[in-house]
Amino acid sequence: MKRISHFLCVLVVLLLGVSCKKYLDVAPDNTGTLEYAFRNRNEAENYLFTCYATLQQFADATTNAGFTTSSEIIYPNNLTKHPIDETGFNLLRGTQNSNNPGLNYWDGENSGKAIFRSIRRCNTMLENIDKPVDLSFGEKKRWIAEVKFLKAYYHFYLARLYGPIPLIKTNLDITASTDEIKVKRAPIDSTFNYIVQLLDEAAPDLPPVIDNQAQELGRITKTIALSVKAEVLMTAASPLFNGNPDFVSTKNKDGQPLFSATYDPAKWVRAAAACKEAIEVCEANGLKLYSFIPPASITVLPDSLRTVLTLQNAVTEKWDLNTELIWALNPTFGWQGYATPRLTQKGVVNIFSNPSTFAVPLSTQELFYSDKGVPINEDKTFDYAGRYSIKTGDEASRFYIAKNYSTVKEHFNREPRFYASLGFDGGIWYGNGKLNLTDMYHVEARGIESFAGPKDINTLNITGYWPKKLAHYQSVYDDGFQTIQYHLPLIRLAGLYLLYAEALNEVNGPSAEAYTYIDKVRTRAGLPGVVEAWTNYSKTPGKVGNKDGLRQIIHQERRLELVFEGQAGWDLRRWKELQSVLSLPMQGWNVYESDPANYYQPHTIFTAIFGLRNYLWPIKDNSLIVNGNLVQNPYW
Repeated sequence: MKRISHFLCVLVVLLLGVSCKKYLDVAPDNTGTLEYAFRNRNEAENYLFTCYATLQQFADATTNAGFTTSSEIIYPNNLTKHPIDETGFNLLRGTQNSNNPGLNYWDGENSGKAIFRSIRRCNTMLENIDKPVDLSFGEKKRWIAEVKFLKAYYHFYLARLYGPIPLIKTNLDITASTDEIKVKRAPIDSTFNYIVQLLDEAAPDLPPVIDNQAQELGRITKTIALSVKAEVLMTAASPLFNGNPDFVSTKNKDGQPLFSATYDPAKWVRAAAACKEAIEVCEANGLKLYSFIPPASITVLPDSLRTVLTLQNAVTEKWDLNTELIWALNPTFGWQGYATPRLTQKGVVNIFSNPSTFAVPLSTQELFYSDKGVPINEDKTFDYAGRYSIKTGDEASRFYIAKNYSTVKEHFNREPRFYASLGFDGGIWYGNGKLNLTDMYHVEARGIESFAGPKDINTLNITGYWPKKLAHYQSVYDDGFQTIQYHLPLIRLAGLYLLYAEALNEVNGPSAEAYTYIDKVRTRAGLPGVVEAWTNYSKTPGKVGNKDGLRQIIHQERRLELVFEGQAGWDLRRWKELQSVLSLPMQGWNVYESDPANYYQPHTIFTAIFGLRNYLWPIKDNSLIVNGNLVQNPYW
């Protein structure tokens, strides 16, 4: 065992440049040898759960590049207190570098997780699964499938960040040569094919759904595996990795190309088939779009608020009750206090229980449609030029905006997802302990005297918008902060529908089937169908009838439906649209002003720094020195 441990230390140092002590932390507590770890079923199950350990760490939204680098939410960088990990949010300000990369998932440093170590744990599990003599055949098949899924997902997580990666198919033998230890990166197509191979091997032996929800929610199912396969193939087919001319010169040191120079339309065909298969299996097992069912405490609920709560609770509903939840991780979302404004005087007194510092920039707010279901700058009925003028809440808008409260005009006549997703000055915040329609909370955010306005440098919202969607409507911020916990979805059925529509459009252009799956999501969101909306209300009615136009619509639809769920950062990367999105300045309102005319003036907070090289993460310089077979990502 000493020889094996010493060899593995050498291997990991060569591959990743991390310490032996850190690498060897791969087994359950008090496990000294592999023989002990797999001596019986119970010990082997403990090892299985160590294979899950890094996956559960992914539930921390602040270290998820899809959450922190999309510009959906920005975080101030001048606080005197630092209660959260700011590494990911700061990347938008140009802090990324190859000397000490932020969110370094290659080496498991600087807020990144040690994914290669997790892959080797999975290999160890697969290599030793036959040792426990009291492990039943059925459980063994399931555990093997779960570990193969985990191994695939860990590779996928790295591929989304780094592109081509070394494929750790097996742990190396102690007799391996130096050349074998110094692994090189596999081409991107080989990387994705290997991930899909593992998922295909895993899916048949996974349960379709979890029957024992009290004990096993969070473990992998067939519906999860097939849905992840759809996401993998959609990523492989997308512009970042499918014939991207920006990467064609990147090669291994032996001259092997790491990216294909040729666009392959067949990748979209394969992705569409995977999406369709995943949808069929999900629906066959009872998944459907979520619809809010009011509890007994809500006696009267108008349709407008019911729709808002449906959209909000599609994310925050308990995972055993959410009919469209395909996959979530076991840890609950821990940042509701950062997404919730102060609504009461007691909330002001208890200011430190709720920092309110997750700020939504104007660019995200203005992405939402009008109530006609088209972008506000395309809606011929929407006063886009006058959107920054002041308007007072009236009877018609009373369930969205407080009556007689002065707010900005562009807060009126927006789609239901706008009101479900955003907290804003004058906006109704249904819940927080109040369910009476005649006495609902609304946000007051103008100036230091308002409840939600800036009180000090550590408890302010720098834009005047909160990601309301991330707060459960029954969580109460008043005398302290009592939260209703939930699990932030990784995959929802609505997102899968839009993936399928995207793939269909890339394969054949606009079609009745593509429209159908877009409209499933839009109908639930209280919007007219996509063809109806663009035909009747858009300044560019032909957009919905051509491939390029429908692509833009689907991309925006997906960003709106999945806003704040940690998806946009990944989508915008695979679409090669993140550079364009981040070219817009990060703006908010003048939050220190109390007069509406002065408050509602766009104010630039910072300009994001994002170049072509930022689409892929840099490999740490030292890792390239330790392993001379590794090559750096383009432009770093």
